[in-house]
Amino acid sequence: MSTDQAPPTLEHVAKVAGVSRATVSRVVNGIRNVDPELREAVERAIEQTGYVPNRAARSLVTRRTGTLALVVSEPTTHTDAFAGGVFADPFFGRVVSGVLRVLGPMDVNPVLVLVDSDKARDQLMGRLRQDRFDGVLLISIDPRDPLPAMLTLAGVPTVMFARPVQPIAISYVDVAHQDGARLAADHLVERGCRQVATISGPLDTPAGQDRLAGFRSAMARHGQAYVPGVEGDFTQSGGERATELLLGTPFDGLFVANDLMAMGALDVLRRHGKRVPEDVKVIGFDDSGAALSCRPQLTTIRQPVEDMAAEMARLVIERVHGVESQVTSVIFEPSLVVRASS
Repeated sequence: MSTDQAPPTLEHVAKVAGVSRATVSRVVNGIRNVDPELREAVERAIEQTGYVPNRAARSLVTRRTGTLALVVSEPTTHTDAFAGGVFADPFFGRVVSGVLRVLGPMDVNPVLVLVDSDKARDQLMGRLRQDRFDGVLLISIDPRDPLPAMLTLAGVPTVMFARPVQPIAISYVDVAHQDGARLAADHLVERGCRQVATISGPLDTPAGQDRLAGFRSAMARHGQAYVPGVEGDFTQSGGERATELLLGTPFDGLFVANDLMAMGALDVLRRHGKRVPEDVKVIGFDDSGAALSCRPQLTTIRQPVEDMAAEMARLVIERVHGVESQVTSVIFEPSLVVRASS
């Protein structure tokens, strides 16, 4: 194309691809439900014509900014420890990786927003009212968080990572926690464990409740009517404290509701002369980077966090572009990853 020619438009791309302008628009805007052959034809035409989406012009028409708020909300925390904990947690890095996998090719930018106070929450809602963000990817940590309900009432395109505690009409992605806990129970029994114990997650969260219920239900099917347990808080130090409390109870298998707590559990078992896996077999949940940092490396239940985060991003984009407005949930299957701790 010579320099004195007008830049290619959607109409030019549609003519070259042999499709409608609407189909080109859907491909350019990252809408998912386009026939793969049509999508390939449009992508070839974009490359052939040199078409480049004009974000500024597009935003004037659509009132979309090309940005999504990646919100991590913990409204009861008021210290710098909240932000430090978010960035230190390997889970969060996996979420960001999955989100970027989808949004990067769409030329959509996620903007991290930490909501750790009433003021921060009000500021976020104000920015949304001013159309500063097209939608919200929400990680809500506190079960009493009012933000999910506020976003729903405001009509903001929002998808949550994990099922909300309260019955709210909001879309979310999650993993089948109880199925994962059953995998853990079956594995410990197959490894010869006869007295198992567990460290649960916080029992005011769906993940904490479901992983505990799934594990105890599965162990009951294996004939262990009572599974001693201590509630943890999903942190390494919480795993250490919970393990210290469990040491008065004999056990040869331990299911810990996430990898960070399992890392703490392994440290305490080592200090007390318990060999893993010879004396106690340990299994975690998540398959995060912490599982590989443990000594021995941790057998764990993998939840596909990157895929879940990618799906969360796709669902938000569909809502932003009006392709889908119905509240929905997408549940991913967990899998067992066997390493040296069991």
